[in-house]
Amino acid sequence: MTADRIAQLSNEIAAELIRRGERVAVGESSAGGLISAALLAVPGASAYYLGGSVLYTRRAVKAMLDLPDGLPSGVRSSSEPYAQLVAGQIKSRFRADWAIAESGAAGPSGNAYGDQPGHSCVAIAGPVVLVRTIETGQGDRRKNMDLFALAALELFHQALGAV
Repeated sequence: MTADRIAQLSNEIAAELIRRGERVAVGESSAGGLISAALLAVPGASAYYLGGSVLYTRRAVKAMLDLPDGLPSGVRSSSEPYAQLVAGQIKSRFRADWAIAESGAAGPSGNAYGDQPGHSCVAIAGPVVLVRTIETGQGDRRKNMDLFALAALELFHQALGAV
């Protein structure tokens, strides 16, 4: 079950971050805050969670990330380069050891960039940089949001294990 796996991963991530004395910040869009909620659900989250934002609109991205006008050439929302850019900005702005970024199309329809529902890109910035594209192949918004959060936590867990 997705919820059980999210809870398990969050507990493992929290324990590892506390053990290392490291902190994480989150910038997510189509996961709608579920990545942050999962990390915050673990008691003692203030020891490792610095903050986060749901960057659901261009206005939110501009206000929260202070990106220069226009994205670099070839970078668009819901892409791996964009997720990497957001992760780097979140890490820098929060002065975090790690950052998790997610951008996609939860559904029931696709996004303005031609991505189908169930598409998301997740990036981790830290001592290890990882990025992954998720394609669920379904238009169920809530299920996709859960799967995006799960994918982000799995990728972060993988990054922590690589260091």
